[in-house]
Amino acid sequence: MADQATQGYAIDALKPGMSATYERIVTVADIEAFAAVSGDHNPVHLDDAYAKTTMFKGRIAHGMLGASFISTAIASQLPGPGSVYLAQSLSFKAPVRPGDKVETVITVAEVIADKKRVVLKTQCRVGATVVIDGEATVMVLPKT
Repeated sequence: MADQATQGYAIDALKPGMSATYERIVTVADIEAFAAVSGDHNPVHLDDAYAKTTMFKGRIAHGMLGASFISTAIASQLPGPGSVYLAQSLSFKAPVRPGDKVETVITVAEVIADKKRVVLKTQCRVGATVVIDGEATVMVLPKT
């Protein structure tokens, strides 16, 4: 098996139930940087006065910023470096606000060894609240 820190897990090392967690506190700077990179300048993310007039009653992070933490967990931990995203379903359940700590948990749901694929349950939470729920399919490249 390859060194997981640099090349990730080999397909034969992945088993249903394995999981990994990534945590990040979302900052105003993160939200502003994401807006700059993505081009999404929706005022609900960037303008306090405007955001207070919405159903959210304040600024919220871009949903895809939160979803990007799933990509981080996949690429850095499980299956890890060298894995390739193939598909992702996302359901946005609740907003993420500046200062929230987002806990991202990915869990192996199914290993399709002959196709070098793994299906992962993906979830982001703020405290006990699920903010993003979904499923990812990832290709696990052969290890050198």
